[in-house]
Amino acid sequence: MLIGHVKEIVRYPVKSFHGESVVKTKVMDYGLYGDRSHAYLDESRPGKYLTITQYPEMVRYKAGFMGEENENIYPPVSITTPNGRQIPWDDEELLKEIEDSSSRKITPVKYSPAHVPEGAIEEENILLVTDASLQKMKEMWGKEKLDFQRFRPNLVISLIKDDPFAEDKWFGKTMKIGSVEIKVKRHCERCMIITVDPESGDRDPSLHKKVISERDNHFGVYSSVLKTGEISSGDEVYLFDKVHVN
Repeated sequence: MLIGHVKEIVRYPVKSFHGESVVKTKVMDYGLYGDRSHAYLDESRPGKYLTITQYPEMVRYKAGFMGEENENIYPPVSITTPNGRQIPWDDEELLKEIEDSSSRKITPVKYSPAHVPEGAIEEENILLVTDASLQKMKEMWGKEKLDFQRFRPNLVISLIKDDPFAEDKWFGKTMKIGSVEIKVKRHCERCMIITVDPESGDRDPSLHKKVISERDNHFGVYSSVLKTGEISSGDEVYLFDKVHVN
């Protein structure tokens, strides 16, 4: 069944930094190409990453790949800092800036394009939200603007039918986008990250309180990759009860 089309594709080359919208990308077994492939280890918490939870200002640093996707080696990752400087993601000046601001010692870590471990993503492979649910949540919250980037999705799906939270009924179903197939698994349980404005870094806990009270702290759904391939903005989105056979 045709349910809509892909409105936005967003990947996050550096964990907890602002993501980049792309017109098309490969879908690997771990999710979108390069998603959360670069990160900073938080040396004050062995084995853990520095994230927005510890340092909300991270969301104001914008990360992007500078070059074509390559399955053997990542293109360089460039960071646009809050004051507009462009700098490599592992530049010593940038690392010192983050360490001084967060009061934490960090170590950059990078994974292979062939496989990003689940520890960097922390949940299933791809996070989906819909335009209808975003609009309804904005109405519930009562603010003039609700930036979808607060929820850090990989895909924003524009539905044919205006049906907020239709995704609650998708669990166990297979979604086909271009040549890619994914299985919708479960709700995304939200944390304080959604309280951080992705442009200013300011926090507003009222959004999280609203998601808790109105949605049992759920917004968006996680999915896992069944079939890799390429997806593009504008691709039609189909939903099936079982794995689709071409």
